[in-house]
Amino acid sequence: MKFYIIGEREIVLAFKLTGVDGTIAETRAEVLDAFNRVTGKGNVANLASHEIPRVLILTEHAASQIENEEITWQKTGKFPLIVEVPGLDGHLKGKKSLSDAIKEAIGVEV
Repeated sequence: MKFYIIGEREIVLAFKLTGVDGTIAETRAEVLDAFNRVTGKGNVANLASHEIPRVLILTEHAASQIENEEITWQKTGKFPLIVEVPGLDGHLKGKKSLSDAIKEAIGVEV
């Protein structure tokens, strides 16, 4: 399964150490450009199906900059599946952890 990460420098470099490709993106324009490139959206040439990652990892900071585009993409039901991870400073204020979301959804604490 192919993974790809977009986010802050330290997080992207850490994932690259485990073999996950990624793009360092700090500004909205950089995040949106990388997102469009990976998903094949916008004015970017479409990627071949074997080049599209199955899972796109976004840091919460990166995801917060393209929230509307992310939601629109998730509604299409196409790959890549988008997963958000916290940055070096932990979760952004107001963001739920995965454990909190599971507890809220099914009532079981993990």
